[in-house]
Amino acid sequence: MNKGLFILFLNKNKRSRSYECGFQDCSVWRALCRKHVSAEGIDFYLLAVSDVVTSKSKLRAFAYAWNPKDISKNNFVQTNGFTAHRQPIAQSTDGVRGKIGVKEGIHAFDITWEGPLGTVAVIGFATKHAALHCPGYIPLLGSDDQSWGWNLVDNSLLHNNKTLGVYPKINNPPKYLMGEKIRMIIDCDSHKAYFERGDDWMGIAFSELPPVCFYPSVCAVYGNTEVSMIYAGPAVLG
Repeated sequence: MNKGLFILFLNKNKRSRSYECGFQDCSVWRALCRKHVSAEGIDFYLLAVSDVVTSKSKLRAFAYAWNPKDISKNNFVQTNGFTAHRQPIAQSTDGVRGKIGVKEGIHAFDITWEGPLGTVAVIGFATKHAALHCPGYIPLLGSDDQSWGWNLVDNSLLHNNKTLGVYPKINNPPKYLMGEKIRMIIDCDSHKAYFERGDDWMGIAFSELPPVCFYPSVCAVYGNTEVSMIYAGPAVLG
């Protein structure tokens, strides 16, 4: 199924199936999920952590997951479809983008770093024009005007090759704990982005974002580290 038809299935029910597909775990969504998502992906434990439990929401999360065709040569996407793995290559910074970008609405992405951070471990978002590989160990995400990143190692915000300050903007911000879920919310309508840790809103990270299409992205330097990303759906603001 091509991407256009895939998204049509996710967002619009055909009239003949409208009653049955009103239920997100109906037989139609289960069949589509089994067809397009691997068994490892359907049962991936982080889906439940992000409250992505129905067949329809799992299929949608997979549609937004890491893109195995838009990734550094030193990374690959695991068979579950949600986890990017960086191979142990020296003197290299390597990134990956999600399959689908967002340019309107409010969207939540749950990112979990499941290995050592190393000296650079940046999560954030980028346009299609941002680089995904460079020599050396640098915070690639945020190194140009096409990407915005938060380095979990030193809590710095990065954009256009500039450090915008420490995030969150508090004294002695806590260090990232390996395996901790961070929710990234991109608000395309108000042109802002921010992060949440558990139930804690961490404040605005980036504002005055341009009206372009943003893709969830990360860059890593540590060998055999892994980063998972789950699309949690349109964000509900409370």
